[in-house]
Amino acid sequence: MSDPTYALPTTPSSTPDEVGTCDSMAVALCNASLLGVGYLMLRRRGLALAAVAGAAGLVAGLVTTASPSYEVAVLVWWAAVVAHGWFLARRGGGRSTVRRQRLVALGITLPVLLAVGLLRFDAFRIGRSVTEARESGDCARVLTAQDRVWFGHRVADAPLTARGDEAVAACYRLRTAGAELSAALTGDTEALADGFGTLASVLAEDGNGKTVEATLNGFLGRLPAKDPCDTAAVTDWLRDRGRSHDVLDRAADTAALTAPAALVGCGDDLLADDSWEEARTYYERLLDRYPGSGLTDRAQKGAKKATVSIELANVSNLLSAESGTQPEYCTSPAKYSGAKPMGKGTNPALFYASDDAGSASGYPKQFPRSWKAADAADAVLVVCMGEDTFGDSVETCPYRSESSGAVGYVSFHRIKIPVKVYELRTGRLVAHREIQISGTSCPPTIFTAESTVSMYVDPSKSDVRSAFRPLVVR
Repeated sequence: MSDPTYALPTTPSSTPDEVGTCDSMAVALCNASLLGVGYLMLRRRGLALAAVAGAAGLVAGLVTTASPSYEVAVLVWWAAVVAHGWFLARRGGGRSTVRRQRLVALGITLPVLLAVGLLRFDAFRIGRSVTEARESGDCARVLTAQDRVWFGHRVADAPLTARGDEAVAACYRLRTAGAELSAALTGDTEALADGFGTLASVLAEDGNGKTVEATLNGFLGRLPAKDPCDTAAVTDWLRDRGRSHDVLDRAADTAALTAPAALVGCGDDLLADDSWEEARTYYERLLDRYPGSGLTDRAQKGAKKATVSIELANVSNLLSAESGTQPEYCTSPAKYSGAKPMGKGTNPALFYASDDAGSASGYPKQFPRSWKAADAADAVLVVCMGEDTFGDSVETCPYRSESSGAVGYVSFHRIKIPVKVYELRTGRLVAHREIQISGTSCPPTIFTAESTVSMYVDPSKSDVRSAFRPLVVR
């Protein structure tokens, strides 16, 4: 019979899954820091890494998207790791151990929570400053306030700081709009359209009404521009811009106040540059759009002056002719309302012969200076002379040829010239007749071919003047 064998009692060994003795409250408090410290107290390094990784991922998503759903997810994750740490921990140890663990937990978690709270409060103060700046229309203050935001604020209150970022982005867009509107003051209506498009897009976002209005006021306050024609281009565009039923419609009211002076000023500048057609356009635009303006009289005078200048230029062009031909005016007359009306006394005229080489071309040289105008600006009449022909016969005389001794008879005739007389002021034909110039006939000797039977009389200066006098002196 064999002897019995006795084994010594052994202490049960701990399983790998067993945790250390830790206070549940201390573990929960440590996990509340989202640093996984509670799991480290329980010697659960894997859970600690997972807790930190999960918190980091959620915080990263919160910072990058600023979505409120990520804030909820962070809170849910925070509550989950706190609760999970509580339930994993097991009570044990003496009072001193529990007290020490809890103090350590508070020393770790309290600074984290306090920092988050302070950052969140500071983010709130910054957000309030941004809001107040936006409501006062001061983009400079918006940028200054939002410049105080750093990463910690974005972690503590991402949605609030994101709203500040949106305000900053809107201000930068308004800065772009301001630059576009500044360029528009040079008359660039494309830049003006771009500027108002930017203002409208910013205004469509909530909370930007005052900053948009401030940008608009800055632009409108710079009207009128230095160049009245540039100002007129801007005010014309603002006037024609469709109503949007918001603060931007104020631009049309400013345009209505600024446009009259700009239109007249532009007209005056163009008139001084001899751009009469364009000048008249601006004057007439004022008269059509702003008939009650105090500048109406000035615009009417300017439009009249431009019209007269246009007529004078047209008449001068019609009166210019190539050498040896009559000017176009003689067949296509036009009015020059700046000319003096035809009246009693001498009416200065411009005389044009049908042929520069003909005898009629020399007659104006025999006229008194008071009959002849220097140019269209000084003329009252335009006299167009046709080719001279034989007029009435005044005397027939016999002449003996020195070569043959034969006697022939020569009839002497007045000089007949068809004339058209136009009143320059109206372009109206006031006379269409044939004048005849008298002169001496039957001189003792003539030099001509034996076959000649008709000759012109020899007019004196007074004879020429007598024939033309009724045309210019009334």
